[in-house]
Amino acid sequence: MKDFFAGAGMLAHGLGQWRRTPGAMALGLIPGAVVGLVFGAALVAWGLALPGLVDDWTPFAEDWSPTWAGVLRTAIGIASFGAAALVAIVSFTAVTLAIGEPVYDRIWRATERSAIGTVPDADYGFWRAAGDSARLVLRGVLAAAVAWAVGLVPLVGGALGFVTGVSLTGWLLADELTSRALSARGLDRRARRALLRANRARALGFGVATQLCFLVPLGAVAVMPAAVAGSTLWAHAALGLTPRTAGSNGARPADAPRLATRGTGPSESDPASAPAPNAPRTAQPAPSATEPTDRAR
Repeated sequence: MKDFFAGAGMLAHGLGQWRRTPGAMALGLIPGAVVGLVFGAALVAWGLALPGLVDDWTPFAEDWSPTWAGVLRTAIGIASFGAAALVAIVSFTAVTLAIGEPVYDRIWRATERSAIGTVPDADYGFWRAAGDSARLVLRGVLAAAVAWAVGLVPLVGGALGFVTGVSLTGWLLADELTSRALSARGLDRRARRALLRANRARALGFGVATQLCFLVPLGAVAVMPAAVAGSTLWAHAALGLTPRTAGSNGARPADAPRLATRGTGPSESDPASAPAPNAPRTAQPAPSATEPTDRAR
């Protein structure tokens, strides 16, 4: 569980990018807002049409007692709306990353510079983002189908379907969001997924935290820039990249320890205490007039 919460904490660290590059992060809200309006309207329309659709799907329940018919149709309705919400969230992520590619590339580069000081020389590109987005949507539909089937289990289906859906789609979100930072470092799809499996708990923690935020109204729009930044930080941690510190530009960090030295001379470990090589020599005192200048005489 420690690794799970550490992965979830990467999303919180991603929110910290607002302090460093607020302009780029603010631009990241625009693609999410546009796509969010479209998918939000689609979900509302689906919810309004669902009661009639469930009745059409279950004509055999007309002869059942009203109680059992209501239980069945409620379970199907909840499972169907939940599955649609999962597909909408995965699709939202895929479409937003595709159409907002230049904006999220800017956030990624800003996070790389502020975190480790350098940016990998790689171009993710629109078509690569579109291809990854299409695969994400297809995998999201499969995950939603599994969650829908689990949701039909009597009594506990709603809770089980929710946990299953959040876990599966959280894993998909972690895979998709981290692909930019990992691909820029030469990792292909197989290598990326091997890295995710090696850090399964942290990947799941990051993905589930992102998914839960996306379930909150307007949460997907507000959290999307932080998710891009947080996924970059997650990739740094998984690859063991050292974050930039106060002393990375050649200056000693304030809390850096000094090596102990012996003797009273200048410390070899601290160049600041050594005399400057071109410092003027201190003038020696002139010999006294009463002191013989030639001892051999």
